[in-house]
Amino acid sequence: MLRLPSIQTLPTDVVHLIAAGEVIDSPAAVVRELIENAVDAWATRITISLWPEQWRLRVSDNGFGMAIADLQQAASPHSTSKINTSDDLWRISSLGFRGEALHSLSQLAALEICSRPQIETAESGWRVRYDDHGNPAVCESVAIAPGSVVTVNNLFERWPARRAGLPAIPQQLRAIQQVIQQMALCHSQITWQVELRDRPWFQLWSGDSAQTILPQVLPSVALSDLRGVNVEDLSLVIGLPDRCHRRRPDWVQLALNGRPIHSAPLQQSVINGFRRSLPRDRFPVCFLHLHASPDEIDWNRHPAKSEIYLHHLDQWQQRIVAAIDTALQTQPESWHTERDRRSEALVKTAERKGVYSGSRQIGGSGVGPLGELKAIAQVHNTYILAESPSGVCLVEQHIAHERVLFEQLEERWQMVSQDPPMILDRLSAAQVTQLERLGLEIELFGENLWAVRSLPEPLVNREDRADALRELSLGGDLQSALVATACRTAIRNGTPQELPQLQTLLNQWQRTRNPHTCPHGRPICLRLEESSLSRYFRRHWVIGKSHGI
Repeated sequence: MLRLPSIQTLPTDVVHLIAAGEVIDSPAAVVRELIENAVDAWATRITISLWPEQWRLRVSDNGFGMAIADLQQAASPHSTSKINTSDDLWRISSLGFRGEALHSLSQLAALEICSRPQIETAESGWRVRYDDHGNPAVCESVAIAPGSVVTVNNLFERWPARRAGLPAIPQQLRAIQQVIQQMALCHSQITWQVELRDRPWFQLWSGDSAQTILPQVLPSVALSDLRGVNVEDLSLVIGLPDRCHRRRPDWVQLALNGRPIHSAPLQQSVINGFRRSLPRDRFPVCFLHLHASPDEIDWNRHPAKSEIYLHHLDQWQQRIVAAIDTALQTQPESWHTERDRRSEALVKTAERKGVYSGSRQIGGSGVGPLGELKAIAQVHNTYILAESPSGVCLVEQHIAHERVLFEQLEERWQMVSQDPPMILDRLSAAQVTQLERLGLEIELFGENLWAVRSLPEPLVNREDRADALRELSLGGDLQSALVATACRTAIRNGTPQELPQLQTLLNQWQRTRNPHTCPHGRPICLRLEESSLSRYFRRHWVIGKSHGI
């Protein structure tokens, strides 16, 4: 196993270049700094023990460990094994690098470190207790497994004002939990065990990727609700928009090179990527992990190293939107799950109770990721009942057609001349400007009258085109206009359709880029798997030797 370099005190010129120091302002900050050290030591198992009423905590890991010489130096100011020269500040690949966290802790609490290096010659470890200047006060041999154990006692005892300014214990514990969960998403290869007052609190098992960690962090989200995408230097895990979303953007989580970060521009890029896939005022479940070259990042500007200063930010934003669009593409495995929660809920309820052109014509064919869907019937002139290779599904015809039309309009928003022009009255200056922004040719025709000489192609032959234009004039950007146009021109619920038309709509809907939801964020399809039907009808029962099926 590789070992980190020895701990050394940074040169004075490097210390002067460090613009911001560590901020140990809460128990959560202590946990963050200690688990960052454990991750840097290549730990695969980290245990955090908390005694909040005693202001005590302990972090244990099975990482590289430290020899006695490094232990004696560890809590000295500006002592680190991560960097050596000023040039190293621009090629940081570790989580810690300033060499201030342990020294700060020695000033704020009673600090003790037990460690044993991962080498065959180390038959035992060492325990070092530090004074309030970070100097070794007690040094003794101790029996310990390879790795390190850092114990912090009486945190902020010398700073009672800081204790008084902290929130109540439940809020402090929630902050600690969030720190651990965010780090677990960044480092899925680590198993995390957390104890509270000498009892197990929670545990996060290691996995292949953040996609296996997220359901442990959000129990309401199943693995089948998630989609993972890796695109060059970007890793993305999203919740499928028809299955999980949030009332707040609290689960748009960002990370950079293994560290959780905050970035309003990047977070907004993620939210914009789901703009036409989620209901209004709902936010996605998303974990975004960027992997950038160290020379593109400046970590040396924020005390907690959480605010991002990333070069070429606009290019990263474009990559994020493209990656979300890729993740929302439907793949066969996302549809064929052994147990669909919505289907099971439907069966349980039953047990308790005992496309595209700009016109309304539907054309085209194709087989989508659900396999070959076969239209069976139209239910209440609203839903398409279809047979799939794994069961049956109900598709709401209006919003399925709306998704088809919306994506077609995204690719081809075309104006058609209107002769004679259509006359609109009582338009405000803002409404006229909005119609011009959308590409319509409109001019003043008289007092409070305007002549519209070109229209969006889908509206040309519609009787309600005047109402449609007024709706567009009151809208926002082009995307809003596309949504409004698609909604207005889609097949209305209550409209009877023949089976060939239903079949064509199913085929075209499956071929859309984002078939999970309509542009307003409503789910389009309800699936009922054959396995759910089998359980409901008790097909697993065997009645005699000649009646079992």
